[in-house]
Amino acid sequence: MKKMKIAALAAGVAVAASAVAFAHGGATGIYKERMDAMMAMRKDVKSLATMMRGEIAFDAEAVRQAAATFKAHSGQTMTALFPEGTTEKPSEARPEIWQEWETFASLADQLHTYAEGLEKAADNGLAMSGTALGSMMNVKSMMMGSGANMMGTGSAMMGNTQAMMSAEELAGMPADGVFNMITKTCSSCHTKFRIEKK
Repeated sequence: MKKMKIAALAAGVAVAASAVAFAHGGATGIYKERMDAMMAMRKDVKSLATMMRGEIAFDAEAVRQAAATFKAHSGQTMTALFPEGTTEKPSEARPEIWQEWETFASLADQLHTYAEGLEKAADNGLAMSGTALGSMMNVKSMMMGSGANMMGTGSAMMGNTQAMMSAEELAGMPADGVFNMITKTCSSCHTKFRIEKK
């Protein structure tokens, strides 16, 4: 079930990014910079998705490298690529980005934190692998506790960025769990702030 969710989220991100790739012809300046950043992240989402589903051997170094890509293109680096009013073609940014800037910036920061967490969790392996079982017990105790837990009303997993887990907390999770959080964040941002091409 979990592998199916990861596959569906990764496929959704990949399909959305594929449409972006087709529309990128002729992009220049800030438009090209942000499209290139999105394409770099798309490439790594696609390569990690097969690993996270267990279709290819788990490679902690490849996970760290992808996490570095996500980290490099998120947070303030991402928000800097969206100066107000940059909605001309070939941009696929909705005007809502600037109307709801705090939400957009929060998602960009959330992606950065999750990327740091994925980098730290790379050696934990997949949730059902022997190496990740110990870290799953740590996550279960965090989930049952109070504060920035994964199932409560302030949960980052449920789409509220106010009580997001820290990179240090994410470091104790299986890598595929953190990757799933990354793809959900990307999907949430695309759904809210990206014009879907038909």
